[in-house]
Order: sequence, then structure tokens, then C-alpha cells
Amino acid sequence: MEECKMKQTFAIEGMSCAHCVAHVEKAVNELPGIKKVAVHLKKNNGVIKFDETQVTSDQIIEKINTDTNYHAHLA
Repeated sequence: MEECKMKQTFAIEGMSCAHCVAHVEKAVNELPGIKKVAVHLKKNNGVIKFDETQVTSDQIIEKINTDTNYHAHLA
């Protein structure tokens, strides 16, 4: 079965340093189906590539909002 890859940009509010970026990336990478995470401090966003048969955009947003001190939503 072929995986369904999705690439989505998420706005992430509240980050102020490289540690913030690493914290968000670590949290997102704990989810199943995550293929690539690129969080950009200056742009206040993250571009995430994932298998949509294993995880949804809403689950990614909830993970960021619950496990970090930042607020995420679809960009």
C-alpha cells in the first residue's frame, strides 16, 4: 500500500529562540507518520511533511498546542 504524503504549513506563535524551534520539532516528530519537519523561527511557521493515513493536520496542531508553550494553526 502506498503512503499518502501531505505537505502542510503551520503558523506557530510564541517562538523566540533556537530552543523553541527544537522543542516544536521534537514534539511533532513523536507523532506517527511524520516524514519531515522544518520549523522556521523568523517566519514563525513550520513546514511538515506527513503520511495523512497515519496522522492529521488537526493532530499535529493539537500536539504542538498541548506539548509546547506555543500556539499552532494552519497557515
